[in-house]
Amino acid sequence: MTDDYRSNYGLENHGFENLEREYWNLSTPALYEQVVRHREGVIAHLGALVVRTGDHTGRSPNDKFIVREPSSEDKIWWGSINQDCTEQNFNDLHQRMMSFFQNRSVFIQDCYAGTDPNYRVPIRIITETAWHNVFARNLFVRIFDPDQLRNHVPEFTVICAPSLNAIPERHCTSSGAFIVLHLGKRIVLIGGTRYAGEIKKSVFTFMNYILPQQGVMAMHCSANYGQDRDDVALFFGLSGTGKTTLSNDVTRTLIGDDEHGWSDNGIFNFEGGCYAKVIRLSPEGEPEIYQATRRFGTVLENVKIDASRRRVDLDDATFTENTRAGYPITHIPNADYSGIGGHPKNIIFLTADAFGVMPPIARLTPEQAQYHFMAGYTAKVAGTETGITEPQATFSTCFGAPFMPLHPTVYARLLAEKVKQHNVRMWMVNTGWTGGPHGVGHRMELAYTRQMVRAALSGDLDDIETVTDPVFGFAIPTQVPGVPAEVLLPRNTWADPDAYDTKARDLVGRFHAYMKQFEDQTSDAVKAAAPKAP
Repeated sequence: MTDDYRSNYGLENHGFENLEREYWNLSTPALYEQVVRHREGVIAHLGALVVRTGDHTGRSPNDKFIVREPSSEDKIWWGSINQDCTEQNFNDLHQRMMSFFQNRSVFIQDCYAGTDPNYRVPIRIITETAWHNVFARNLFVRIFDPDQLRNHVPEFTVICAPSLNAIPERHCTSSGAFIVLHLGKRIVLIGGTRYAGEIKKSVFTFMNYILPQQGVMAMHCSANYGQDRDDVALFFGLSGTGKTTLSNDVTRTLIGDDEHGWSDNGIFNFEGGCYAKVIRLSPEGEPEIYQATRRFGTVLENVKIDASRRRVDLDDATFTENTRAGYPITHIPNADYSGIGGHPKNIIFLTADAFGVMPPIARLTPEQAQYHFMAGYTAKVAGTETGITEPQATFSTCFGAPFMPLHPTVYARLLAEKVKQHNVRMWMVNTGWTGGPHGVGHRMELAYTRQMVRAALSGDLDDIETVTDPVFGFAIPTQVPGVPAEVLLPRNTWADPDAYDTKARDLVGRFHAYMKQFEDQTSDAVKAAAPKAP
């Protein structure tokens, strides 16, 4: 059944032997049949596939390791984010995984990471379960030509065995879950977790390692364009800050929702699909994503479903706040399926400020942009990582530190060079709290944020009078079409301005403490862009 799409580069090259059956590059309907046959999930009304990920409903950053080996050791930014393990640890886990798969069936998807033929990487996703193969088929760039599939030789391989747990005292892991990346062998081993986001982010981490060494900026951002491919906008931000939502704008064309490269030719998507948070998704506010959750082929993670009627409830957070939909980009009607655009005209940094201190929109100088790219301030939104139950203020360098194996200054310098070369306008947009911190204020209305972003991208704010934010030094527009003027200045939205000042001092202190580690690699002009206590 699958020999027509079997690669000549077989699984024995990855260490597999004595397998029961190999399912090579199955189509989505064929994978659905295997999911149902093995009781891995259920089919919802209108055709989405609903699955559960068990204990792990978000990423497990404490369970991710990079092998310390000669080819990459001197390049990695080692520390609490990029934790190291030995080659012996990796070899033991790999041997354990190969033993686990004996006399079992496996599912293989051969595809690409990257839409630009000059920089794309042939990858292979090998999974224990059929539904993880559906996910991989959705998220990466598909190959339809049988000849290409037969001649496919992966340059990066993911092996995912959710039912296999590590032994912490033997494998030096933090728990039974593990994500172990060997950059020399170009392989990642994933086990003990069913959360599909680990597959996606492992590929992203690899791309973030190899591309900057080729002079290509690797970015945790979404991208779209306006009237033509030369009117590109990038949206940087961690999960939950609005990258997917704001880039899916019916007035613009989507390039991709999460991961991109910026080469001398322009922007290109790393992926062929989207992975959107769908808790309390609004058909009015996010119509394109909402419709994608009701399509055949979409994988819905941890979404509540009525067992009798097979209808999903996107408002139900019984299993997690981090409910997710993984779907091919072809499910979005207003998307450019080539995944390629020109050079950006605008870059927007998204933050979900849990302190309620930052303005909802502001223009940045190049120095401020470099400072805040290095800081990557936001709030971790509930459910995106194991143990996060409510928004927590955090800093994530490059707005994606968990996926950036190289030193942050590598990415910051690349971005600064490209921004200067192409004269890009830089913005900060706060999709977080207004009128007070989390628990007192409320999140900024999506309709207002959309209006602000549209005004910035269209040039409507270019000639608007601005005032200087006393804390961050940003240029805040005094008016935005369709947005009440009183929400633009954050201090004015608080019932107690003195409480705002107290919270602002707290946040400024956190900025200074976090950025201290980069003082030796930062210019005086960038240091001067630091926020100042009121």
